[in-house]
Amino acid sequence: MSAATGAAPATATPRWRRTNTCGSLRDTDANRTVVLNGWVHRRRDHGGLIFIDLRDRYGLTQVVCNPETSPQAHQVVADARPEYVLAVEGTVALRPEGTENPNLDTGAIEVLASAVEVLSAAQTPPFYLHEEGSVDESLRLRYRYLDLRRPRMRDNLVLRHRIVKHMRDFLDARNFLDIETPIVTAATPEGARDYLVPSRLYPGQFYALPQSPQQFKQLLMVSGLDRYYQIARCFRDEDQRADRQPEFTQLDLEISFVQREDVMGLIEALYIELCERHSEMRLLSNPFRRLTYAEALERYGSDRPDLRFELPLTDISELAGATEVQVFRTVLANGGVVKALRVPGCGDYTRRRLDELVDLAKQFGAKGLVWLVVGEQDVRASIRRYLRDGEVAALLEATEAVPGDLILAVADQPAVANEVLARLRDEFGARLGLADPNVLAFCWIVDFPLLEWEADAGHWTFSHNPFCSPRPGEAQWLDTDPGRAVSNQYDLVLNGHEIGGGSIRIHQRALQERVFELMGYSAEQIERQFGHMLTAFEYGVPPHGGIAMGIDRFIAVLAGEDSIREVIAFPKNQAAADLLMQAPGPVSQGQLDEVHIAVRLPPDEQQP
Repeated sequence: MSAATGAAPATATPRWRRTNTCGSLRDTDANRTVVLNGWVHRRRDHGGLIFIDLRDRYGLTQVVCNPETSPQAHQVVADARPEYVLAVEGTVALRPEGTENPNLDTGAIEVLASAVEVLSAAQTPPFYLHEEGSVDESLRLRYRYLDLRRPRMRDNLVLRHRIVKHMRDFLDARNFLDIETPIVTAATPEGARDYLVPSRLYPGQFYALPQSPQQFKQLLMVSGLDRYYQIARCFRDEDQRADRQPEFTQLDLEISFVQREDVMGLIEALYIELCERHSEMRLLSNPFRRLTYAEALERYGSDRPDLRFELPLTDISELAGATEVQVFRTVLANGGVVKALRVPGCGDYTRRRLDELVDLAKQFGAKGLVWLVVGEQDVRASIRRYLRDGEVAALLEATEAVPGDLILAVADQPAVANEVLARLRDEFGARLGLADPNVLAFCWIVDFPLLEWEADAGHWTFSHNPFCSPRPGEAQWLDTDPGRAVSNQYDLVLNGHEIGGGSIRIHQRALQERVFELMGYSAEQIERQFGHMLTAFEYGVPPHGGIAMGIDRFIAVLAGEDSIREVIAFPKNQAAADLLMQAPGPVSQGQLDEVHIAVRLPPDEQQP
């Protein structure tokens, strides 16, 4: 090595093989000779001594280069810059009294460098890596390999590793088999758009990437492999948002000879362990709270309520129908509802802020928003002139409002009223700081409707997936009143996010065919898309059920992140684009010809 240039040799010699990581040295290592390899995190030149904070994924170690005792090392680091990769040989020494850093695991020691080699030089990074300041996400994703050097991102991936390992260990101890299922498979109707893969060998034919391993895991139950799990990659071509990605990861499992309580009990035990061992956040309830689908919608307007705070909704339809407010009467006559949300302590909202809330409600899908401001002596309301004093008093009593509160009401069809007020509830939970960031509020939602009517299509569709069974005793309604049938489904909600869902499955061919018929499938379509599964059901099928748990969302909650992109090593952006690899992108005409594909662009994207 040339001391003058600090140039690295073609291959590192054994001398520079690290003996310790940058996070492992302690005061008990004093006087040891060590070799560290890592990146320059910070460099501080004190006009004589040069201090380097050397970083690897395990931590930081302060390295001291003294021109009098080690001129070679001092000369090399004089030209080193942030993110240079160095090999450092030196002696571990206790830091002088008063200079210790209690915020570092290695803060009691430093390494007195005797020799330094530059293993790799680096350009100036496009953003600071040693600070957690605001950096444009597009820039971070374009240089994701640099972004992942930052402690926050490293810690998120370490947490992800530990969570997944714990899941594997937990299930392995309970006789589950980790079984891989195909990634390139057949397109199946599971609620989202498939990613299609053209076939080279079969012109005009397509594979699809799996939205989930649903059919395969049920077939494994038919195979007698009664306890299956997989850390499964899933693919859905749908619009993106903070908690969605084109490809995502789930803990997928299926068990034979079980009831609903068996699956829910297993998952609850696993997630309690995960939270207690890998998070300092507090469980709000143990065991987890349970709500029926109807209860969740009635009280919170959502089947994924954030239970870190209460703020329940109140159905005031009966009271509203007795008033002279025409919009209330019209909505109720058309089968709608009037529901209200009491917001504590917001009775000081100005008219401008109230108008902003009306606009926000309209963005959420409402046609309008009624407000009542409860004062010490009177009540101001957007519809006050239509309300008698007794009616106002009844509304206050129904919503349990007190002076200083704000009441918001929506009159619309149940789905719209619930959606709008649920989103306003979340909005005020955030505005008022009601959602404690250090609390984990789990909740099971059960007793969903098995089927939902699609008026535009003129047939029923599934609320969970087409393989979900009716709750015991509910199959009778499929021939007379399908909308009345309750499913054997269960969803797990955490802090307002659905993090998993499953069901006890249909295991009788006739019942499965009946559900497909209600969903509008012809006999030919049923055979073409599901014939393999229905045939398997003729060879002895155990009753079985399972669940799929979203790993990305759960880890994001534990890590305190708003987006699952922060806990995925190489995610797509919110527009489903990979800014690092520049995907999706064009391919050559030869590649298209091989898979028998001709590209037809929309008119507005065609070349002139």
